[in-house]
Amino acid sequence: MPRIANLIFAGVVCLIASMLLVAVWQSGTRANTHAAPEETPQVAQLPSEATTTHPVIIRKPSGPPRIELAGMDPQGRTGSVACSTCHAVRKPNLENVSAATLDEFHQGMTFNHGKIACYACHNPSDSDALRLADGKSVAYENVMTLCSQCHSKQAESFAHGAHGGMNGHWDLSRGPQMKNNCIDCHDPHAPSYPKMVVGFKPKDRFNAPLDDHHDHEGAESHDDH
Repeated sequence: MPRIANLIFAGVVCLIASMLLVAVWQSGTRANTHAAPEETPQVAQLPSEATTTHPVIIRKPSGPPRIELAGMDPQGRTGSVACSTCHAVRKPNLENVSAATLDEFHQGMTFNHGKIACYACHNPSDSDALRLADGKSVAYENVMTLCSQCHSKQAESFAHGAHGGMNGHWDLSRGPQMKNNCIDCHDPHAPSYPKMVVGFKPKDRFNAPLDDHHDHEGAESHDDH
């Protein structure tokens, strides 16, 4: 009997120990189940550098032209007057279509701009401004707006950088551009630009300037080679 009792006691102890182990394992499993998942470290994304776009600056006239006076005052000074000084008190003569029809002022002016008349571009009601084809007034500073009405192909080439000349940078991320306006190169009264053939002399020893060390015209002394 004592032996049987000991076996029963040992079995009960083992059963209790097994139940405790199972309870501990289940508790650990639940704890792992509810734990927040481990986050993957995120690499900070640096903002990309903003590309700086520099401006395209088009030169503009300073304002309406002024007429330089030929005479001098007793102190030897000369002056200038605005167009409106005279034209504001004179009725516009729409019959003036060329320099030959000018009988009082602006005589001798070279005019060779197609068959347009003076007031095709000048504003008859405001001599200090220009006039668009639809009659709207435009300031002298915006002379390119006027020219572009008829010279659209040149204006398109100008916008692409193939006409008008340029200083500065083609790549606007490196710096600004400075462009000429139409009347920087063209006389508005005779705008035709003379045709040119661009040629460059080759730069070699025969183009060197003459001095005491030259044996013959344009060539350096053979002793110097």
